[in-house]
Amino acid sequence: MTRSAAGGAGGRPAAAVGPVRHGARRASLRAALLSVLLATVAPLAPPASAAPAPPAQPLLAADPADDASDPERPVRIEVSRFEPRTVTPGSLITVTMTLTNTGTVPIDELNVRLQRGDALISRADLAADGADPDPASSVLLPFQPVPERLDAGGDLSFTYTVDSAELRLDRDGVFPVLLNVNGSIDGDTRRVGELSTYVIQQPLVPAARTAVAWLWPLTERTHRNASGRFADDELAGSVSDEGRLDRALGVIERLRGGSGEPTLPVTLAIDPALVEELQLMAAGPYEVAGKQGAGTDAAAAFLERLRAVAAVHPVVALPYGDVDADALDAAGLGDVVTRSLPGTPAGTAQDPPGSPIDTAAGETATPTEGSDVPAEEVPAFEDGAGARILADALDVEPRTDVAWAPGGTLRGSTLARLADGGIDEVVLAPGALTTGDSAVGLQDPTAAVPVTVRTADGPVDALVADSRLSEVVAGAEQAEGGPRLAQQRYLAELAVLTAQAPPGSEQTVLVTAPREVDAGPDGAGAMMADTAALPSWLRPATLASLADGPRSEDGELVEPADQVRLDAEGLAGVADAVASRDDLAGAVAGDAGTALQALDAATARATSVAWRTDPAGLRDAAADLDDATERLRDRVTLLAPADGTYTLASTDAPLVLTVRNDLPFAVRVLPEVRARNTRGFSVGDIGVQVLAPGSRTVLQVPTSLRQSGGFAVTATLVTPGGSTLGERVEMQVRSTAYGPISLIITIGAAALLALLFLRRLVHFVLRRRARGSVPDAGGPPLGPDGSPLPAPTRSPV
Repeated sequence: MTRSAAGGAGGRPAAAVGPVRHGARRASLRAALLSVLLATVAPLAPPASAAPAPPAQPLLAADPADDASDPERPVRIEVSRFEPRTVTPGSLITVTMTLTNTGTVPIDELNVRLQRGDALISRADLAADGADPDPASSVLLPFQPVPERLDAGGDLSFTYTVDSAELRLDRDGVFPVLLNVNGSIDGDTRRVGELSTYVIQQPLVPAARTAVAWLWPLTERTHRNASGRFADDELAGSVSDEGRLDRALGVIERLRGGSGEPTLPVTLAIDPALVEELQLMAAGPYEVAGKQGAGTDAAAAFLERLRAVAAVHPVVALPYGDVDADALDAAGLGDVVTRSLPGTPAGTAQDPPGSPIDTAAGETATPTEGSDVPAEEVPAFEDGAGARILADALDVEPRTDVAWAPGGTLRGSTLARLADGGIDEVVLAPGALTTGDSAVGLQDPTAAVPVTVRTADGPVDALVADSRLSEVVAGAEQAEGGPRLAQQRYLAELAVLTAQAPPGSEQTVLVTAPREVDAGPDGAGAMMADTAALPSWLRPATLASLADGPRSEDGELVEPADQVRLDAEGLAGVADAVASRDDLAGAVAGDAGTALQALDAATARATSVAWRTDPAGLRDAAADLDDATERLRDRVTLLAPADGTYTLASTDAPLVLTVRNDLPFAVRVLPEVRARNTRGFSVGDIGVQVLAPGSRTVLQVPTSLRQSGGFAVTATLVTPGGSTLGERVEMQVRSTAYGPISLIITIGAAALLALLFLRRLVHFVLRRRARGSVPDAGGPPLGPDGSPLPAPTRSPV
């Protein structure tokens, strides 16, 4: 469709900072009528505060060749300068842009102009414009020629200037505008590029102000495996020059005034697991896949910079590993959340060097302090391990009572668990609350961040982050037209909020960035600077100060439609590992939270919100966690005899077993010995045994033999919960002692032999007596031939 008159030359502003969205176009009749009205009616009077505008120039009739319906726009426009950020009557608008020909043929006769749409004076107006963009055809300015030809694949810079009076801004507000580029391709003159943004006109003395607070994340997907070792060296690149974390921290470092104090107090949300990794890297040589890591110097430098920033900006401690609280709670793994929280003594997750699962097989880890004493004797802490990590590394006392919901939503049961874990205030998105849209000024003229959430367990304080502004910050570096236009969209959102507020009031706004924000000084950095540089209608605020401002109406949680955003298969693998961990915890003779802190830290890292966009990575992390858990359990095991055989010397001789505990904490175990032939061999019960950390213990298991011979015996160690620890040992038990049956047979045989001997003896005695009654003939008995007979050679028996 070819637009007629002014409507044909018009385009539409982007709904957001991203690519221009093409919704339903205005009808050609409406565009024609609009052009007639604009050409015939007298210019509207300027506002009282504005200087008189010069006579309006006649609007150019739309060039029929300027075809706005052609979807092919070979010219990409990048804006490096768009000034002023807010115009006043008589100011000069300057736009410096780079035009790039993405096509395959050169473009001649380039022309550029600015055209505007109707004023937007409320947050609802701006939101509606995003859903159905204004064609920006209310006022059309003359085209300005670009003196150069634009070759295929080439680019050129051009500066467009125009007096703001020519735009005839008839009131204060936000005006959608369109940069319209025409050109000739192979003799066909048409629109070859367009870019939407906003012109903002504020009153000289604003009637209201808006207080803006920022919550800035410093998080990173873990680069350690479940054993605590580095799986890759990507963190070194992230904290080095121009790395993602380096740029994110650089944005905050630039917020310094003349006295060195920050011009805008940004609250830093820091993951203790990230700081822990940086400490391990900075401490000295570290190993990555058998090689020495390259990030020691970069990590040390980054930590030093982070300390300096944390000294002047508020710090909030995120849960260790930045766990996905909603997904874990929905999967029945809420205890993983509790063990990661920084504001409760139950938040024990941390993974320092020398942890049990970081020790090579066959070695004994350094005993864990407090892990081999009863729980009631373990020193009590008022906060969790995450808070102590940040306090030790950054020399700050972080806030531990604030939870920033990943994705902006929380389930009711998740919120209750957080409250039990020391969380007094949660940061939510507008969609998480029934009154969320009112809190950000979409359904109420005044935006107010604080709100009370009504729950079954009582009220909970919440802060509603402005999701529309968060989207602008998130896409600033990739915004169509460049970061400068993202900055202009940020100001437009705040301008309509200020314009709709009652005179004399002050609104509050909370701006957050995505967890892994990709920021720079021209995007988010410029937005932060604007917050402090426009004091007439914007005021910097801190996260803590928001609670003292106006409050929105109480609301209730809206259960998230997608409660589990982690991969289901990966989460199931984590659940198996946690079940195995809990069984081992039942065997710990002491404080299980302290003893298993490294394993709990590995679990937290494996369930981070960072895995939401990487299902395959989560599945791998879950499998690694399960393997690490089993390796930890295998460090408590029976030692098999050298030749696989035990010999018992008596019927009640004990079976001697050697048990090794390579863990740095004491454990309770129960030996289980079973024989294949239970009729001839039985084993007694010695009950639960406590194995000291890093020890070899000899256990004597009572036995009972009912017959001699060899027996196939299987021995295992089990936890009090009944699960196996270590390897199952199979052995042969041999006995040289007589059992009861053998003893009876032996005694019977001996008795029979004795009777036979007695019988022979009796017969012998009787024969002697018989011979004794015959007269002695003197001398030995004689044979038939008269010679003496030989003496008998056998026993008379």
